[in-house]
Amino acid sequence: MSSKILCSGNTHTTSGSEGAGSSSDGFLNIKLPQPHPAAENLFGVAWSACYMGAIELAASKRRITLPPGLAVDAQIDLNLGGDGFFLTARLDVSLPGLDPEVAKELIHSAHGICPYSKAIHGNIAVETNLV
Repeated sequence: MSSKILCSGNTHTTSGSEGAGSSSDGFLNIKLPQPHPAAENLFGVAWSACYMGAIELAASKRRITLPPGLAVDAQIDLNLGGDGFFLTARLDVSLPGLDPEVAKELIHSAHGICPYSKAIHGNIAVETNLV
């Protein structure tokens, strides 16, 4: 199977009390003094953005017009257990004005489309809710 790169993100991150992260395009420039939940927050934002695009694509494939107001609230938790550190996630999806059963189908389908969801499948426990 051949693939085509659609876009790339290039970042540089340093650690320590003066830690920081920045993107090569200048869009992102964040201080990261330790300890800091920035990684979980950034992952939640990136995953949510991608996941919303996947919901939109799933709707388009089914010829469903999404009403305005699609939103995702993500909670990414860093945990420590017997095997070390691990992540858990909760995605609360808002699709106001859409039939709840249709919304649930789109939410489920989006996990099969979103590259972030596919990357974490089997690696991170994810709870997805329609709110």
